[in-house]
Amino acid sequence: MSLVLNDVRKSFRQGETEIQVLKGLDVSIEPGQVVSIVGQSGSGKSTLLSILAGLERADGGEILVDKVNLTPLSEQEITLFRAQNIAIVFQQYHLIAHLTALENVMLALEILKMERPRERAQEALEELGLGHRLNHFPSQLSGGECQRVAIARALVVKPKILLADEPSGNLDTHTGDKVMDVFFDIVRKHKITTILVTHSEALAKKCERTLRLEEGRLREV
Repeated sequence: MSLVLNDVRKSFRQGETEIQVLKGLDVSIEPGQVVSIVGQSGSGKSTLLSILAGLERADGGEILVDKVNLTPLSEQEITLFRAQNIAIVFQQYHLIAHLTALENVMLALEILKMERPRERAQEALEELGLGHRLNHFPSQLSGGECQRVAIARALVVKPKILLADEPSGNLDTHTGDKVMDVFFDIVRKHKITTILVTHSEALAKKCERTLRLEEGRLREV
């Protein structure tokens, strides 16, 4: 899926002061492109990702996903659109503690009433090298394994767009590199349009394109 932003703006009020976080973003991302967004803490990267996911509303502008403008959609419409087209991987794993790795991934399929949830969840976990950890609970998994379960849960629904917010931020460098290598292999294999927010310049360089969010605007790096 393609993604186009036209003059996307977002402000927050802090007491009597209005703080402009996004000052009119314009960018076009091609289907299947893997793009990183870098910038200092507080530059608005996570805010932008939340807006792209439909979790937060922009103050103005257009967000076009395959020419569908998300801006005027109702909460119900945007929730349905997100469920059918967009997946998110967070820095925190957000796994359900009392469910096994397999059940955590199956849940995403069951919510969407997709066929063969057990078989598809197992295939997704095996693709991420977790075929031997299917019946383990999050407390029995390492941080890298938990993040791979979270990635499997996002990818198992075959999203058109994947949004990732510091997905290796809670992992040590070695583990993070291993997890992200698998991550990049899979999104490229399935040609998933991917937006990766990261503080890591090294990780950003693994993407086909890097954008820097600075002083409320995006620019090519």
